[in-house]
Amino acid sequence: MCICTQENVLEELLRLLKLEKIEENIFRGQSQDLGFGNVFGGQVMGQALSAASRTVSPDRVAHSLHAYFMRPGDPARPIVYTVDCIRDGKSFTTRRVVAVQKGLAIFSLSASFHTDEPGFDHQDEMPEDIPDPEGLESEMDMARRFADRIPPGIREKLLCPKPIEIRHINPVNPFAPEKMPPEKYVWFRTGGKVPDDRAAHRYLLLYASDFNLVPTSLYPHGHTFWEAEMQVASLDHAMWFHREFRMDDWLLYAMTSPSAGKARGMALGKIFTRKGKLIATVAQEGLIRWHGRD
Repeated sequence: MCICTQENVLEELLRLLKLEKIEENIFRGQSQDLGFGNVFGGQVMGQALSAASRTVSPDRVAHSLHAYFMRPGDPARPIVYTVDCIRDGKSFTTRRVVAVQKGLAIFSLSASFHTDEPGFDHQDEMPEDIPDPEGLESEMDMARRFADRIPPGIREKLLCPKPIEIRHINPVNPFAPEKMPPEKYVWFRTGGKVPDDRAAHRYLLLYASDFNLVPTSLYPHGHTFWEAEMQVASLDHAMWFHREFRMDDWLLYAMTSPSAGKARGMALGKIFTRKGKLIATVAQEGLIRWHGRD
């Protein structure tokens, strides 16, 4: 029986993403087991951005990043992150991070950091007629409804409080999916207060951005990643941070999939504050390999 609280698991996640410095520009992070056999991609991305941020002046924050997943990570082992300080310019800083496990690179990330400076300002508008998060079912409550269908190894973890609270606006039945347009909307926020650290809010957002994105490309095909015959994995991930935000306030993740083909699905995401401020744009391609027969 799970006795954790949202505050406990959030503190644990913040410790997980902060990393241990073991040498100049080399960091070590522990792994998080979510029950799926491999390390969650959001964890590796969040830790890599955290490592890069530790080598950058505090007056510069990440504004863009591009990442590739090369090998599945082992959740039973720690991960070592090496940071290459490629460039420190007058207003931009560039870092490259490689995540290593068992002597092999499992992930790489390139990130650019920028000082705050004024400039022209415009943005896409937030989608209209989006229901407020308070009236929506939480993802954990949704998992309880399908508890008898969830494999035992994953069920216990899904039914425990999560550091990131997610509420779906247009959910799909994971075990009886119907074909739907390739659009998905969710509200999310941390389950407790996050320290006033701009870097921490960014690597937490990067961590959370890996949830739900690629599965959007399965919506028009009537499949979900819960099917035993379906193999789903992140291949790459890109993210641009536009404006300041807080992870402990509700954020809207508006996702769409413009294309799927050749066992790959493309997904795009826009993240808004509750007041409609566009804070980030996300792009990801993932493996969506079907091993069954239609």
